[in-house]
Amino acid sequence: MSGDGSRSGAHWADGTAIDLVLFDLDDTLLDHRTAVERGIASHVTDGPHRIADIDLESATRRWHELEHRHYHRYLAGELTMAGQRRARAADFVTEFHRAPADDAAADAWFDAYFERYRTSWVLFEDALRSLDALTASGAQLGLITNGDEDYQRVKLDRLGLSDRFLSPVFSGAEGVSKPDPAIFTTALARHGVDPSRAVYIGDRLRTDAIGAARAGLHGVWLTRGEVDASALGHGDAAPSPAQIDAEVAAAGVRRVSSLDEFTALLLG
Repeated sequence: MSGDGSRSGAHWADGTAIDLVLFDLDDTLLDHRTAVERGIASHVTDGPHRIADIDLESATRRWHELEHRHYHRYLAGELTMAGQRRARAADFVTEFHRAPADDAAADAWFDAYFERYRTSWVLFEDALRSLDALTASGAQLGLITNGDEDYQRVKLDRLGLSDRFLSPVFSGAEGVSKPDPAIFTTALARHGVDPSRAVYIGDRLRTDAIGAARAGLHGVWLTRGEVDASALGHGDAAPSPAQIDAEVAAAGVRRVSSLDEFTALLLG
């Protein structure tokens, strides 16, 4: 682990040097939610899987709900990555086509959707600006993402981020996922940094920011827009705004609305 000396220009609010800045991927660097919305809209309104007269707003909301539910089951070990995709597709098709889908049909439906989702991948406009500034400060950059390694590496490759992170950590490869402290400890060990000199930012309060804080890191919760259940953690229900504020304060995590604000927090 790092000693008292630091070559990084990044600091926490109390003056502690920050040697390692760890990022979440989806909805922190990659605008996953928008890609999902564009992908499902294109999928169900155009082409062989078009659904006539579909209420697109309801369909999009339902698709987000199914992702939230079944991806949590994948992280909990109840489903494989392929299994959670199949479950999402089968539930959606059954509800909106009003006819059940067998496994092969559900898999084909999801594969077609996924191609449209993948073509919609884009970084948030502040992502590269933040990565560039923090790299210039001398801090190490790392990544911890809940997901299958092969799948998440494709995202990094397509977004031009593969060379940004020396030792990215993927829950699918580690057999443990956020918010388990073990996955944060793994990232610290790979970078040789003490938890008190590392910060982690992600878009889910409990999964990312509080998970990091409980592992001894500085946790930061990124809220770019309206807070719903998915902004708290996989499988969580949304409490009131006052309850959320109390939870943030009790955990000692910081809340920012953009990566620009996050960068200013560390370099200001």
